[in-house]
Amino acid sequence: MDKGKKERINNHSIVLKGTPIFTQANFAFVLSLVLFIILLLSSINYTTGTIKPVMFGLALTNGVFTLFQWFITRKIKKDILADGFVKKSTRRFGYIQIIGLLAGNLFVVVFSFQLVKKEPTAEYIFACYMILTQLVMIALSALNVFKPYVTDLFPISMLAMFVLTGIQIAVLIIIARYVDQDRLSRKMLFLLIPLILITLTGNIFAVLIALGLLVKVNKHYNPKTGKWDEIWGIITRNSTAMLGMFFIVLMFSISVVSLFTFDYAMAIENNYSAILQQPTLEYPLGTDNFGRDVYSRMIFGARISLVVGIASTLVPAIIGGILGALAGYYSEKADNIIMRLLDVLYAVPGLLLAIAIIAAFGANTVNLIIALSVGSIPTYARTMRANVLMVSNYEFVDAARALGTGDREIIFRYIVPNSLSPMIVKATLTIGTAVIATSSLSYLGLGVEPHIPEWGNILKVGSTFLETHSYVAIFPGFAIIALVLSFNFLGDALRDALDPKVD
Repeated sequence: MDKGKKERINNHSIVLKGTPIFTQANFAFVLSLVLFIILLLSSINYTTGTIKPVMFGLALTNGVFTLFQWFITRKIKKDILADGFVKKSTRRFGYIQIIGLLAGNLFVVVFSFQLVKKEPTAEYIFACYMILTQLVMIALSALNVFKPYVTDLFPISMLAMFVLTGIQIAVLIIIARYVDQDRLSRKMLFLLIPLILITLTGNIFAVLIALGLLVKVNKHYNPKTGKWDEIWGIITRNSTAMLGMFFIVLMFSISVVSLFTFDYAMAIENNYSAILQQPTLEYPLGTDNFGRDVYSRMIFGARISLVVGIASTLVPAIIGGILGALAGYYSEKADNIIMRLLDVLYAVPGLLLAIAIIAAFGANTVNLIIALSVGSIPTYARTMRANVLMVSNYEFVDAARALGTGDREIIFRYIVPNSLSPMIVKATLTIGTAVIATSSLSYLGLGVEPHIPEWGNILKVGSTFLETHSYVAIFPGFAIIALVLSFNFLGDALRDALDPKVD
């Protein structure tokens, strides 16, 4: 290969890497291909050597959308290298890919929404994910119609979810047409009413849209709010981060909606006539050794994993943040007292300390949160202390002191708000660790009570049937992995968006 050709290839590679739409197209193609392979392998009954018609048909349908996604990716590459932008004719292919929603291929659907919009705003992308979250919640809840009984609120709850879907589509259309400019008219704030209604289902994307609209409306009065667009612009261009955020929001939303669409009895009550049944429409993920529906247990278990994971991160972040701020701001004597006491706590391994606390006070959800929180306080205190030591030397802090501002106001009004970015990133990254610790302790019998549906408890039951009924352990294992990866992906994107030292 001659030198000129190598330079052209390198230049093309640099151009394509700097184009988010091409990166997202490639990402969607790879994930769609993986989904196709998984469905294709799942369509084979390895015991009898036969093909499952429904699964095979679903695999072929996804294969068609995967092939079309490859075609679109090639077209985008050709347009960018030839003209420097994606042609309107190529963007129209996105409308065809939206049909992939019927085949359950969310990867090409997410990409297609971004393709059809020439310059998608963060609010537009959040609106797309908001609708997808709603549709997946409806699909997950609708599987309950095959069960022998449902909750009394199931029919009206499903109707309400369909109505909310229509409202969300209307919100998406309005945002796509009018939310393009940097500043908006206050008349657009009428969207806050339906967004607040949508938020009641736990769909956090509605909250992000509402905050984005408020920022754009008030940008004329507070130019500093432009940082919001910059941060979320970086995150929404990161496909893995948005995929992780989607899964987190979905788990939170289904945890809220399950209160009205799922019957808790099917997750905790024994049914000896349905012991260790293979996955069916009635039991989508099968049953365990007590005849309990693994699907219902997984849905209710998401609530425990999220609550414990987030709470055991927020508690040490708040306590450690306060201690670190005081240690970093005050005299060397106060710093030594606080940090040396925390060093003693830091010397004890976190998991060992958690086991000791639970063994002393008993295994329940509250004690589990406390046990996981105590060991994490020193790390948050160290992070905050380092930030406070740096921010304390800035000129605006010296100016506040010169004006006679009290220490408490200086710390919590000026220093702490400017030291939060690393704390937010650290908290997001460590929630995944807290989820793993929660599941690990439950697996050891030291977490939540054994009868409560929690992913670690489900995994513990399934581990005894790995050879005969592996699905009981596989599904909670994949759920734990997916949730931890989701928090890690989101945390990495937040680090890139908030850390000025990261290019």
